[in-house]
Amino acid sequence: MADAARARKVADRIHETVARLLQGRIKDPRLGFVTITDVRVTGDLQQATIFYTVYGSDEEREETARALRSAKGLIRSEVGKALGIRLTPSLTFQLDALPTTAKTLEDALAQARVRDAQIAKAAEGATYAGEADPYRHDDEDTTEADEDDEQTTVQEPALGAEGL
Repeated sequence: MADAARARKVADRIHETVARLLQGRIKDPRLGFVTITDVRVTGDLQQATIFYTVYGSDEEREETARALRSAKGLIRSEVGKALGIRLTPSLTFQLDALPTTAKTLEDALAQARVRDAQIAKAAEGATYAGEADPYRHDDEDTTEADEDDEQTTVQEPALGAEGL
């Protein structure tokens, strides 16, 4: 099992190699505007997952996935040459869901901003239903009603028929 620092170095080297190959050497017309976002390598350096994004429609994403699968052998052999380690890791290409997730979060935040603006507009002329500060404070005088509540009353037990 390789240490985490070595696995990170291998992942970085794979990232650089695959990005360079996609930019220059692989001339597949199905490849769209591809960006390699991350590479994760298992602890034993046997498998590497390459995360990528594609700018474009769903059809272009699928075409790019097919192009990457067809070029996997060439990419793996070039990665093996660049790494120079005994066993070249097997490569798996995974479409990165981060941009889609980020878009969903951005949409939710935009909806929240609109709703906050609506609530702020509705609250502009609003007044309190009661007092602005409904809580008691120590510096206020207590009223007689408050003092009556604080007194405890003792009730004597009622006498039934047998107590007479």
